[in-house]
Amino acid sequence: MREDGKLDYLELPATDLAAHKAFYAEAFGWRFQDYGPDYSAFSEGLDGGFTPDAMTPKPLPILYAHDLEAMQAKVEAAGGAITHAIFAFPGGRRFHFRDPSGNELAVWSEN
Repeated sequence: MREDGKLDYLELPATDLAAHKAFYAEAFGWRFQDYGPDYSAFSEGLDGGFTPDAMTPKPLPILYAHDLEAMQAKVEAAGGAITHAIFAFPGGRRFHFRDPSGNELAVWSEN
């Protein structure tokens, strides 16, 4: 069961999606689920995906929230800086933020 504020997903940048998939498949035996030509998901201990999206230039830890707006308010109240307001994507909605040390993370919800 998904819990508020827990690590739930990890996006990794992939400038060459085919090469990334081939590397992780050969080195670690990973398998993938493609979502269009530019995104490939994995479920290898921690769910995640490879994306060439410029919005994710570094690894992006993604937390979960049952109530996305309430979690965004908590992040802002605690001093987090919103870098991408809530937006929809296939499978849910999310926002991105920076913590006080400048690390970028995201929070997602199915609703």
